[in-house]
Amino acid sequence: MNEPRVGAGRVLLVALPFAWLAAFFLFPFLIVLVLSFSEPTLGQPPFVPVLEWLEEAGELYLVVRLRIQNYLALFADGLYLAAFASSLRIAATGTLIALLIGFPIALGMARCPPRVRPFLLLAIMLPFWTSFLIRVYAWMGILKDDGILNGLLLALGVIDRPLRILDTEAAVVIGIVYSYLPFMILPIFANLERHDPALLEAAVDLGCRPLKAFWRITVPLARPGILAGCFLVFIPAVGEFVIPDLLGGADTLMIGRTLWLEFFVNRDWPLASAVAICMLLLLVVPIVLFQRFQTFLRLP
Repeated sequence: MNEPRVGAGRVLLVALPFAWLAAFFLFPFLIVLVLSFSEPTLGQPPFVPVLEWLEEAGELYLVVRLRIQNYLALFADGLYLAAFASSLRIAATGTLIALLIGFPIALGMARCPPRVRPFLLLAIMLPFWTSFLIRVYAWMGILKDDGILNGLLLALGVIDRPLRILDTEAAVVIGIVYSYLPFMILPIFANLERHDPALLEAAVDLGCRPLKAFWRITVPLARPGILAGCFLVFIPAVGEFVIPDLLGGADTLMIGRTLWLEFFVNRDWPLASAVAICMLLLLVVPIVLFQRFQTFLRLP
């Protein structure tokens, strides 16, 4: 008697996430996809509908107008290709630096006594208690010509005149590393704290030097956490808008900022939608690769 109820409960449990994805991802994606094939116009809304009902000789016809010029313009204009390439380069640089900083921190946290780890995790997550926008604004005061960083370097005698850091790609990379560093540390720490210390002890007993044991044992076992952290940083960094807009200035070209300009300044919604679709497709590749690695490595 209970089997139908269990079956219905399982169907409901599986259907709820799919309904959530359909309502908040698939449906908006379809709207943007249809909009990317429309024609821009001066008006409200600033596009010609793709689907339109026309009445002729007493009969009703559905007219479909698909315009691929929006996608062709992305490849014809070097601005968009340069924005995509710049976004990938800046996001990859920020991800690499975050990995080089985050892995030692996660390793140190994993090797601390268990009673200390909750306080270290709290310290890592503490910046999230402050608004993201305020934290990025704070870096403007640190990196500007008369900011804290230049003042400190001048006081120490490292430089004899202020460095121009704000409104450069370097400032954007710094902002990305600072903002997304916890997303690199947490998955690596979650992986490292499950490692059995006996493996390293056995390696040392067999004559393996500590550095070699680190590269041959710790790093391969931490690979799932490293991949998870890299994708958690790289994917949102590619489409980042706030950090390049505040720290990068007008000369920093990233696809998230280009997308915002097309929507709200140029009011070319069809072209902006085409940019958004291409950016989504650009990010689908690393997501699919991550899923393949996740299946191959049997991540939890």
